[in-house]
Amino acid sequence: MKDKPPMYVAKQADVEALGFSFTPAAQQPGRALEKMAEMRTKMRSLMVMLETCTKCGNCAKQCHSFLGTEDYYNFPAARAELFRRIYKRYFTWQGRLFGRFAGAEDFTEETLGKWLTYYYQCNECRRCARFCPFGIDTAEITIVARHILSELGIVPKFLYSSAANMARTGNNMGIPKAAVIDSAEFMEDEMREETGVDIKIPVDKPDSDVLYIPSSADFFTNVDTMLGAAKMFHVLGTNWTIPSSVLEAANFGLLFDFNVMKEHNRRLKVAAAELGASLVIQGECGHGWRAAKMYTNALNGPVPFRLLHIHEFCDEHLAKLPLKKLPMRVTLHDPCNYARAGGIIEQPRRILRACVTELVEMTPNREDTFCCGGGSGILMDEMLDIRMKLGKKKAEQIKAVGDIDYLVIPCSICKAQIPAVLKHYGLDNKFEMGGLMDIVGKSLDI
Repeated sequence: MKDKPPMYVAKQADVEALGFSFTPAAQQPGRALEKMAEMRTKMRSLMVMLETCTKCGNCAKQCHSFLGTEDYYNFPAARAELFRRIYKRYFTWQGRLFGRFAGAEDFTEETLGKWLTYYYQCNECRRCARFCPFGIDTAEITIVARHILSELGIVPKFLYSSAANMARTGNNMGIPKAAVIDSAEFMEDEMREETGVDIKIPVDKPDSDVLYIPSSADFFTNVDTMLGAAKMFHVLGTNWTIPSSVLEAANFGLLFDFNVMKEHNRRLKVAAAELGASLVIQGECGHGWRAAKMYTNALNGPVPFRLLHIHEFCDEHLAKLPLKKLPMRVTLHDPCNYARAGGIIEQPRRILRACVTELVEMTPNREDTFCCGGGSGILMDEMLDIRMKLGKKKAEQIKAVGDIDYLVIPCSICKAQIPAVLKHYGLDNKFEMGGLMDIVGKSLDI
């Protein structure tokens, strides 16, 4: 790339230590074209998305990224065109013959710079596909473009560090097993003081029927989510454990490199086999649930266990839970990957109606939800200004609900992004915020 890479890009030595080969700048366009040719043969979905768009413009007014930044290249069709023009130039006869007159252009270092900038301003929320008359999912193009960048050794520091921590410790935060056990014991003490009951958070317990994969953030910043899950398992008499080798529902490989995603899912399969689990439950992480649900069998399957989300499990056992209704007016944020990719839509609503006195809906909601603006691996401090712009529509949604006591944010990345967005737009300190399992834990009569 001719211009200096953005400050959020990892150093060459770091990405090479993670196993990626770094391509010198002069060779990057050629290498990128090789990877495009490879992905073109592997992904039919990519070809459909590249060849179908008529540029009707309907996606523009549906995209929180474009609405928040007002940047032309954040208009989904325009962002996809950064990839499509190259595809036309080198892989279609019209582009080879007529060049720019056929909507094609040469692949240059400047092109790679635009890819890095704009494909990391797409949250891969897939709302554009929801409103596209042809169902074009430009997130498919974003995912492939990011994968190609990673194959060149171009990886954001946030994603690099998460992947490096995952490879080293089994979780994105780099928590060693000893610290996981200490944290679990601390939370057990807290629950014992609160309830008078000895509620366990077992780690690596053999012969467990259920393997629970939380977000690693649930051991530090989102503790009440972990407490809620532990209380529910205790009440139901579930034989469960947490595996230290894959203490992470999030799978950042989905967001920048297919091989990293595959290795994460392999860890999940191995952990379930080692501990004897017949059921694997994913915790509150949107893209992590999407990666587990949609790709585990395809990448490392077949798998000999059932796979559920914690909200599905809670919903299935709702009638068995001793829940008392909390006197609260609550609204629910629908994470993109639950609503548009994971089938987690009505379960949270049934759970909340059993736990609180009033649930009010944001508009729009369910499959039409707006993204928090922090998803797809751009939850990095270096992109804070952009993240705030991407979160503008979500802030407007929450404000429009009116007075509430609690905002339910049932995804780990959304839990980090939304409070920052609300503070930025002057909406903080007006209500409590937390996960859905936080509410379940507070509502359980133990």
